[in-house]
Amino acid sequence: MEACLKKKVGAVLLPGDLFTFERPETISLSANTKAEKVICGPGLRRDGDDVVVCKSGVLRHKHPNMYWMDSQQRRYVPAKGESVIGIVTTKAGDVFKVDVGGSEQASLSYLAFEGATKRNRPNVQVGDLVYCQFIIANKDMEPEVVCIDSSGRANGMGVFGAGGLLFKVSLGLVRRLLAPQSEIIKDLEKLFPSELVLGMNGRVWVRAATVQKTLIVANLLESCENMSAQQRQTLFRRVAEGNL
Repeated sequence: MEACLKKKVGAVLLPGDLFTFERPETISLSANTKAEKVICGPGLRRDGDDVVVCKSGVLRHKHPNMYWMDSQQRRYVPAKGESVIGIVTTKAGDVFKVDVGGSEQASLSYLAFEGATKRNRPNVQVGDLVYCQFIIANKDMEPEVVCIDSSGRANGMGVFGAGGLLFKVSLGLVRRLLAPQSEIIKDLEKLFPSELVLGMNGRVWVRAATVQKTLIVANLLESCENMSAQQRQTLFRRVAEGNL
């Protein structure tokens, strides 16, 4: 199965395309790595002894054995463990409601912040941006997010966003930006040093030295959506020359 999938990495696939396990008795979706084990990411679904494509796009592979479909999708489907940028919409007792870009809002407990207690409540207001992580995300339960990791530490999560700009891009572009050693991020840092917060739900927050540079960075990131590496470098070079 893994050898069959590897042959298709980089190919455009459509919903309904099927990969059949050759030796189903040896296949498992556990994290342990063996030659025939496969982990299905977004856009792929396990159906008995088969892997079915359920979202059109380009098949991608991450070492050692994870596969997913890379597409220009903008509609976000929450997934447990993913970190997203949410917008606080209401305060209802001990729970905040957060817009995460999915089909329904997620709940965020006031205790789901580092150091929060009944006496020491976090200062969260309607309209605030929060960087949070899903702990519950399935079709049968209300989504729930937290701003702490498994050790109870914020680890970069919580309320943020003062003085920056929030905008939306495709989910595929966000994954490219979040990839280790992302070429887009490297080129951008050489051009304009800036702060970036990237959510798996397609939301991006940026803050540069000035408002003008913040807007330029946002426009450049949006322009990278459908550009090749050469086109992107040409664009960045023109911007750099125009600011000398």
